[in-house]
Amino acid sequence: MRDHDLRYSLANELHARPFPSLSAPCRAIHLAIKQPTDAASRDRRLDRAHLIDLLDRHGAQHPHPGATHYFGQIGKHHLKWESHTEFVTYTLFCDGVAQRPFDGRSFELFPKDWLENAPGVRVTSMLIRIEKLDDFSSVSQKVSDWFVHESVAVSEVIDGAAVIAGDFRIDPQGHMRMAVFVAPGTGSSRIGRIVQRLAEIETYKSMSMLGLAMARELSGQMNRLETDLSEMVDDMRKADARPDATLESLLATAADLENLATKSTFRFGATGAYEALVNQRISALREVRFDGRQTFAEFMMRRFDPAMRTVKASERRLSSMTDRAIRAGELLRTRVDVERSAQNQQLLESMDKRADMQLRLQRTVEGLSVVAISYYALSLVLYVLAPLEYSLGVSKPVLGAVTAPLVVAGVWATLRRIRREME
Repeated sequence: MRDHDLRYSLANELHARPFPSLSAPCRAIHLAIKQPTDAASRDRRLDRAHLIDLLDRHGAQHPHPGATHYFGQIGKHHLKWESHTEFVTYTLFCDGVAQRPFDGRSFELFPKDWLENAPGVRVTSMLIRIEKLDDFSSVSQKVSDWFVHESVAVSEVIDGAAVIAGDFRIDPQGHMRMAVFVAPGTGSSRIGRIVQRLAEIETYKSMSMLGLAMARELSGQMNRLETDLSEMVDDMRKADARPDATLESLLATAADLENLATKSTFRFGATGAYEALVNQRISALREVRFDGRQTFAEFMMRRFDPAMRTVKASERRLSSMTDRAIRAGELLRTRVDVERSAQNQQLLESMDKRADMQLRLQRTVEGLSVVAISYYALSLVLYVLAPLEYSLGVSKPVLGAVTAPLVVAGVWATLRRIRREME
């Protein structure tokens, strides 16, 4: 039986991004890179070339052509690379932990010149420290020492498999920091899933916050356009307003709104998708409160959700303004059509009057034409009847008086018949 051309590739896609297997103590160095503009339509060959450059430095095997993910060993460490719609991520998994917690020198595993040649800019970078859970008191002490008390979030996850902590702040070295304290008996696959989800939470959170930046950027422009739109709607109510000029201004405002919508549609849509992924990844951790601290979900509810609501409010506002501009344009076009109809009615009435005047003038001309034609016709008739003057002894005036009515009647009848045939 013949298979669909994409059957195997689509089935294998579900298993293409396995979670890493990790054993405590270890650490993860995570980096996300994005093109500054138009990242969704970027040249992905540059991403692949950048990855191969890193692999060649360690003599590692290359990914398959067109691959969107890679997992392999480079030197003593393991690298996980993923290509997403707008960004690529690199995650190094290293055995053991640095003597100094979250030592920035760990990030030097990515060569400096390689980072400088990256085809994009850094969206986020993160250091994740994975330790064994000795006792809960030591965890509380380390959390207090490593993270900012005001914003730190701590929770017990995956049915007590680990305790995770992070404050979502960029440290002086330019990295986010998170810690995972693994309970005894937790399997390596479960540890890998926890670490992978933490990396995804931070990456998707950073990407979704780009929507807030755009919402703030568009806010000033929407305020100006909304003011202009309100003024134009008010002008429509004035009797002395010029509809044509108002319509032209309204079309310009509508064009500006459509331009803003075009620029923001992708970003606002992507923000909603990233937000859903953040909430889904946090939900998958199955958090339980630890030591009275706020959980990751509570942190997001207080700090992240308001930003997302701002983005959604801006999206709704822009859509509402676009709809208002369309409705105002329809009302204004209706007013213009009504005024033009009134003008056309006046023009038709004026044309009727002119036609009536032309008809009267035509009838007057026709009457004069009868007289003129009759005059010349009578002259011709008198020339024809001139011999009768001598044979009958009738004078020319008498002959003219007798024939004139007949000539006039004939001319009138002829012209009338011609006019009827033309009608």
